Amino acid sequence: MEKIKLDIAGLSYSQTQSGAYALVLSEVIGKRRLPIIIGGFEAQAIAIELEKMTPSRPLTHDLFKNFSDHFNINLVEVIIYNLVEGIFFAKLICEQEGKEVEIDSRTSDAIALAVRFECPIYTFEFVLSSAGIILDDDDEEDLEEINSEINLEEITKNPTERMSLKELKKHLKKSIDKRVFKIIGMGLSVYLLMGLAGGIVMGVTMIHWSLGFLVAIGLWFAFFKFLITIPAILIGG
Repeated sequence: MEKIKLDIAGLSYSQTQSGAYALVLSEVIGKRRLPIIIGGFEAQAIAIELEKMTPSRPLTHDLFKNFSDHFNINLVEVIIYNLVEGIFFAKLICEQEGKEVEIDSRTSDAIALAVRFECPIYTFEFVLSSAGIILDDDDEEDLEEINSEINLEEITKNPTERMSLKELKKHLKKSIDKRVFKIIGMGLSVYLLMGLAGGIVMGVTMIHWSLGFLVAIGLWFAFFKFLITIPAILIGG
């Protein structure tokens, strides 16, 4: 099956999915474009390498590249080989000491690695025929305009840095709530164990144990009432 070589034509905000990006690939010989929806972290990994930026610490794809270089593994090419229900499938064609190995990969990860290894990206005609689009001159200008409007810093910085104050409060409250319920669960377990241990050690009757259990439940609810006030205090209302 003949392979079709692709280049990265652009990276734009997704108009259909919030927080996602559209990676646009173009065939080298032809006018068709292949848009692929990817996540923010994958977009960040691709954008950083395209702009030749150096992060303070290696990203996951940088680690893979360093690992491969250390063990003399070369990424020969990336092939987007299938499209099933809107999901693209890709594979890495790797080579080490004359031995070639194919590794299945998410398309976004494969392309993030391709830009680091500077290897070609390919697909097949049936994939391009199914999901490819042809842009006219106006669409080409729109794509260039979108690319120019994208602030690389917006892609490469930490996701929490892009949140508004309201979103940060919501994110913080959600994190605190998770910790509160975890503490509540631990507190309930402790009280139940205390009631059970007390019943065994003191050899009390079932009635006495039940009374002790009710007391423990009462203490637990008081503890719960105190805990649920913590998020409101920390969030500010």
